[in-house]
Amino acid sequence: MRICSLLPSATEILFGIGLGGRVVAVSEECDFPAEARVLPRVTASRVDTKALDSRAIDDAVRAAIADGRSLYAIDADAIERLAPHVIVTQDLCEVCAVSSDEVAELCPIGARVVSLDPRTLGEVAESVRELGRALGAEPEAEALATRMEDALARTRASVSGLPRPRVFVNEWLEPPYAAGHWVPELVEAAGGKEIFGLVGAPSRPTTWDEVREREPELVVLAACGYDAERTAREASLPDLPCRVVAVDANSYYSRPAPRLAEGAAQLAHLLHPEAAPDPGLPLVELPRR
Repeated sequence: MRICSLLPSATEILFGIGLGGRVVAVSEECDFPAEARVLPRVTASRVDTKALDSRAIDDAVRAAIADGRSLYAIDADAIERLAPHVIVTQDLCEVCAVSSDEVAELCPIGARVVSLDPRTLGEVAESVRELGRALGAEPEAEALATRMEDALARTRASVSGLPRPRVFVNEWLEPPYAAGHWVPELVEAAGGKEIFGLVGAPSRPTTWDEVREREPELVVLAACGYDAERTAREASLPDLPCRVVAVDANSYYSRPAPRLAEGAAQLAHLLHPEAAPDPGLPLVELPRR
């Protein structure tokens, strides 16, 4: 079986359930594990996210969507040459990866298309199991999903009964976005209360005035697709009366894969350092003004 993964989270999962050797192609964004980085890339973003800042990226994405243009280029010829039996993609977010409709339209090669669209932590774990069932690796997928669930349970147990500080997770820098989908659940598992609490719902734009009105005690900059260093470098924030940290959202917060459990552990340590150990993930503390 030959697999083409157009979704970074699916690539992570495929390698995690022992099917990495079956993956013949990936998307430009598939960067984990390291073995995935040497595979042929068959999609690329039409927006140069490495050269633009967050405001310019947002403007370019909005313009493309308004014009009905796809945000991704697909190398259909390369996919045809590689002849995958299965193509894994998503329909959750038109900004994050190629949709299953685009695959069907541009790559009519007869491959089976599997779409993963989790919106909550439970659905992320279930997407691992779903991929395992679809590809004949059910025991391995069950083991990986269970490890994720067990890790989240340990984090919840470590902070059980403690006060719940108010947290704002900023999913995009300019304009600021309140995080949705599984991110508020990460905060809950870590012993906090996300001030917008958009569980299972898409992220939404907000303003820093609205954020201030909700009185967060911790602001976590988790810009989708960014690591901690880039987030801290590009952040231009107003005065905020609380601690502000930048995290590696690309690896541990915005990608629906088992490493979300590590993000929850990091949040728990930030909120309750006396109860939750430091998992040692990347973090940049922004200076208070």
